[in-house]
Amino acid sequence: MHKMVLRLLMASLMLLIFASAFAGEVQVAVAANFTEPMKLIAAKFQNETGHRVVLTFGATGKLHAQILNGAPFDIFLAADVETPAKLEKEGLAVEGSRFTYATGKLVLWSANSGMVDDQGKVLRKGNFRHLAIAAPKLAPYGTAAIETLTKLGLLASLESKLVQGESIGQTYSFISTGNAELGFIALSQVYAAGKVKSGSAWRVPEALHAPIRQDAVLLTRANAKPAAVQLLAFLKTDQVRAVIRSFGYEP
Repeated sequence: MHKMVLRLLMASLMLLIFASAFAGEVQVAVAANFTEPMKLIAAKFQNETGHRVVLTFGATGKLHAQILNGAPFDIFLAADVETPAKLEKEGLAVEGSRFTYATGKLVLWSANSGMVDDQGKVLRKGNFRHLAIAAPKLAPYGTAAIETLTKLGLLASLESKLVQGESIGQTYSFISTGNAELGFIALSQVYAAGKVKSGSAWRVPEALHAPIRQDAVLLTRANAKPAAVQLLAFLKTDQVRAVIRSFGYEP
């Protein structure tokens, strides 16, 4: 009996050693708006495959610059479609690997529960000092915010009140700490269990800005890297689509 138990333990140990020997690591550059979903997705992927996922979050424009400068990323999850396409043209991404993993939603949000009404009329009233947006040159959600204000005819009157974060993550920090009374961020940053978690918000109608389609792409350096190829395929699975949807995105 003891010998049988010992053999089973040895077999289990050998399986663990075998699995760890073939486990890889994948470096992923992720647009800041997708921080929380990607943390959950990475944990699920690690549990299922044993591969280690290293995540770096930031503004799409800054991550693109890092890739151009040789940052060792294997996969790029951008907040737009233009930047991954540009990487293909630059020879830094694998042609044919690019796909839309999520379509983002823009929201006007305040940490104050009584600040933002459900139609965004607070913008016309202008009874606030600072309106936070992500830098349009770096973050697609910032571009969508500018497009929204332009279509509403409010950009000129509110321009002096705009404060810009380097990423959508920094923009959220401005608002959550009260340094800006309200601002435009990604719905995913304040959304859980089918509703906005805290504060007050207006979900910006999609007709007010171009669709925020977010593309993922395999970078050239990882073309033959099994862990990277597997993670990219994992992003297309039903279980990952369910996670993406739970954060307010359209998969």
